[in-house]
Amino acid sequence: MSHIICSAAIRGAHKIVDTAEESYEQALKKYGPEQEVAYPNTAYFLPIIYSMLGAKVQKLGDMKEIFQECRKLLPPQVSDKLWLPYLGPALDAGMATFFAEEMLEAVRYLNEPNFYTKSEDPTAENIWLGAADDVIFRKRGVEFVDGTAPGFAAIMGSPQDAEMASKIALELQEKNLYIFMHDHTNGISMPEQLVRQGVQIGWPTRLVPFGRSYTTAVFAIGFACRVAMAFGGIKPGDYRGNLIYNKDRTFAFVMAFGPVSDEWYANAAGAINWGFPTISDYDIPQVLPTGVCTYEHVVSNVPHEEIVQKAIEVRGLKVNVTKIDIPLSFGPAFEGERIRKDDLYMECGGGRTTGVEVLISKEMDEVQDGHVEVIGPDIKDVKQGQNIPLGILVEVAGREMQSDFEPILERQFHHLINYIQGIMHMGQRDIMWIRFGKGAVEKGFSLAHIGKVLHGKLHQEFGAIIDKIQVKIYTEQEKVNEVLALAKSVYAGRDRRLGGMTDETEEIFYSCTLCQSFAPSHVCVITPERVGMCGAYNWLDGKASFQINPTGPNQPIQKGECLDPVIGYFQGINDFVVQASRGAVQQVACYSLMVDPMTACGCFEAIAAMLPQCNGVMFVNRDYLGMTPSGMKCTTLAGMAGGGAQTPGFMGVSKHYITSPKLLLAEGGLKRVAWMPKMLKEELKEKLMARCQALGMPELYDMIATEEQGTTEEEILAFLKEKGHPCLTMEAAV
Repeated sequence: MSHIICSAAIRGAHKIVDTAEESYEQALKKYGPEQEVAYPNTAYFLPIIYSMLGAKVQKLGDMKEIFQECRKLLPPQVSDKLWLPYLGPALDAGMATFFAEEMLEAVRYLNEPNFYTKSEDPTAENIWLGAADDVIFRKRGVEFVDGTAPGFAAIMGSPQDAEMASKIALELQEKNLYIFMHDHTNGISMPEQLVRQGVQIGWPTRLVPFGRSYTTAVFAIGFACRVAMAFGGIKPGDYRGNLIYNKDRTFAFVMAFGPVSDEWYANAAGAINWGFPTISDYDIPQVLPTGVCTYEHVVSNVPHEEIVQKAIEVRGLKVNVTKIDIPLSFGPAFEGERIRKDDLYMECGGGRTTGVEVLISKEMDEVQDGHVEVIGPDIKDVKQGQNIPLGILVEVAGREMQSDFEPILERQFHHLINYIQGIMHMGQRDIMWIRFGKGAVEKGFSLAHIGKVLHGKLHQEFGAIIDKIQVKIYTEQEKVNEVLALAKSVYAGRDRRLGGMTDETEEIFYSCTLCQSFAPSHVCVITPERVGMCGAYNWLDGKASFQINPTGPNQPIQKGECLDPVIGYFQGINDFVVQASRGAVQQVACYSLMVDPMTACGCFEAIAAMLPQCNGVMFVNRDYLGMTPSGMKCTTLAGMAGGGAQTPGFMGVSKHYITSPKLLLAEGGLKRVAWMPKMLKEELKEKLMARCQALGMPELYDMIATEEQGTTEEEILAFLKEKGHPCLTMEAAV
């Protein structure tokens, strides 16, 4: 490692530790050692310290020992006359830097609770978001699991040219990366440059402005540490496991713009511990030999036009971006983009006009591959503000195509259309809604480009089952009505097919091991009546995925002999789980919370937990931030249910499963459910009421408590007694 870089990193680390300790001492005098400190709404305490040392910093007094650890890690300042091999000391200085900065930011949250927005999006008054809470983290974690987000770029400072800053951000988005932004260069920050260019920033667009100080680099590194703990099963304190995990699996790098200060060098040295190299546009010494990082550690003097590609190369990140022939950028980074009223050119569907989308399979000779046709006025023929009806009919043919695959392919429309910059798609089927931005129209976007996107991407993603695709887009009311009538008949047939499937009617279930790269012992078992806990995969999806990729994560499981129909033991499932978990899990009960519950990775939509005093079960969804009757918030419960472990009484589930006839069959099913957040109860209201009716207890819906009735077991028990809830008279769950 360069003598100059080493000297600067160690100097910077000393400055940062001194500053942080001074801030800590002032806070200690003001608040006392018992004052609680935390990053808002996270179960990971101060995540870098927690992951590296296993130390739970919960109070100001807890920081004293961590500062002592920082002092142990800090090497002496490098002498100008005599210096020795220095990679190790520099990395130690970098680690001390992150410990100190993490505590400094925790004290900032204490002193200035409104310094950051603590939200997904910037506000009009404040663009700096601060550390990601657990709701944001787990929502975005799914994208790191399924590969739609292969890594992140931690940006320090900004190019001075706003247009270049926007271009670099866009190129990173097109590579499907998250962009974490920190600090400023000569008073100019990257997020401010992007806002000037009219670029939307925030978590939904993957352009995340963490903070204006270099110290907020800990939010990016902390995010990586949480990935390892939440999805990789790495235990707190297993510093070696965490560092290796991130080097091998979390593809991240630092991109620095402008003069590099001692403090930036210190942060760069810290990032190298995780295998994250630094790429800079400035004239600084380089560290080209490989070692801790996969390839080079520090690369400098990189022109702005080449810096993204160079960063990808240095990190060893394999990004496969297929160029779609449309006049707009395309990629998952644009999925969260919103088209607001001031940006709107026109919209279709969503109650404004008739809107419908449907995919059907045809015979091979009935489909002309690549044919895209717009029947009726196109965007160029429509004035701004003039909304038109829209019917999208996609016809596919293939030797391996089956009618069961139609809804799976059709469901792709939502994210594929949303991947187009400047286009926003919501809903599906006959409640779809598309908004077109002014910028997209100015660049020459046509409805035919939607057809090109669907044709190209469906071929790429489902080429194993589709041989031909043609797209017809209708904008004349009479023709759209014809498509709507066709679609409704298709929808009805599908619903009957899906609705008639039960676990008893099918001899094959499907596995999902997509998340084993993060939770090696986790195996999800998907049945007709139990959707995958992430909510993204149902039985038909598993079937289609296996057809597409026979060696992929969705494998057929012969359920075999039913050993217990109530608990849900099947010999074939147990055999498969033992093999797929490499012996870590011996058996799984498909229908029980208390006996061998199914494992979870960390991507579940909701959590089921037993309430012993009530003899009942509660469910809590990720978006609910409050306390639950279990005495734990969702973020804490997530640690009990995830990581590929089986914890009786705690289980990750999909929202769909809450209304399944197979819900917790061993514990009495829906009659055992005592509490769930109001937002979840309202979301599932129609299906819950239908299940209550099917059970012969329509009054059960009103017996399920929410936070309005209480958030402690004592409060909920009183409500259940008042209502005469059936869980009170059921046998105790074993």
